[in-house]
Amino acid sequence: MKMKVLRSLCLVLVCAMCFAMAVGCGSAAKSDTKKIVATTKAGDDSTDKTTAEETSADATTEDTTADTSANDTLSIEPGVLLDQDGVKITATGLVEDEYWGVGISLLIENSTDKNIDVMCNSVIVNNFTITDIFFSTVTASNKANETLYLSSDELAAIGINTIGEIQIYFNVYDSDSSDTILDSDCITIKTSQFANMDTTSMDGGYILVDQDGIKIIGKYVDENSFWGTSILLYIENNSDKNVSINCDDLSINGFMIDPYFGCTVYAGAKAMPSISILQSDLDANGITSIDKIQLSFTVLDDATFDTLFVSDPVFFAAK
Repeated sequence: MKMKVLRSLCLVLVCAMCFAMAVGCGSAAKSDTKKIVATTKAGDDSTDKTTAEETSADATTEDTTADTSANDTLSIEPGVLLDQDGVKITATGLVEDEYWGVGISLLIENSTDKNIDVMCNSVIVNNFTITDIFFSTVTASNKANETLYLSSDELAAIGINTIGEIQIYFNVYDSDSSDTILDSDCITIKTSQFANMDTTSMDGGYILVDQDGIKIIGKYVDENSFWGTSILLYIENNSDKNVSINCDDLSINGFMIDPYFGCTVYAGAKAMPSISILQSDLDANGITSIDKIQLSFTVLDDATFDTLFVSDPVFFAAK
């Protein structure tokens, strides 16, 4: 269990780095970005209300250039975020790293007789779920100064230039047994820019799923992403459950492909994850251009892992 958690953390860190690299190369790769359009199962391009519905905005024209001027005066009030079961976490201020972006300075105090690992189940900025860069080991009866970074490149890609509200769900577990010690309730931090935070919707694109409070929108297909090809999604969770979403039965141009995708979106939050497709899988099937895509989504209750629903097959094209 412990090794599984550590491997997952390493994957998160690698994905965060790759996300930053992909965003940084975004302007140069614009010609490789295709708009998602609706299509019928037969492959005739049309706006088919049973498969995908266009929303008003065009994802390929959105300006996500970060304006860091507002963050020049960004600050938070120091204070205790968590004090439970012998674990105390205090926010002492904000820092900014040229590469990683804005970070929350944390003092972690472990007054238990156990060695503990601390990470985040979820971090939500301005109501958008983001990839956090945080992991800390604190041995029994010791303290640690750590920084929880909020990736500036990822925030810029989402369209967040001014950080106003940060919601954190901490996970603390025994380093030796991997038993969970606590999962925190939502901890909300309001910054000095709370009144000015970005709240613009990023839901332009094509609606792929709109069921039981879960909306999934296809934004665009990037044929020059870090892994090979990625399909950018916008997800809204308007239900009262935290959900995990998986992608199933993906085919590209009629060939079955194994996607790399998994996303957890807490109740009331949003996310902009990507479905990644390896270039080696495309090469193995002789696919040189992403044209027709078919897939379905499975939505699970994140607490019980019960299946909430499996979407009908969704068909769309990339142009």
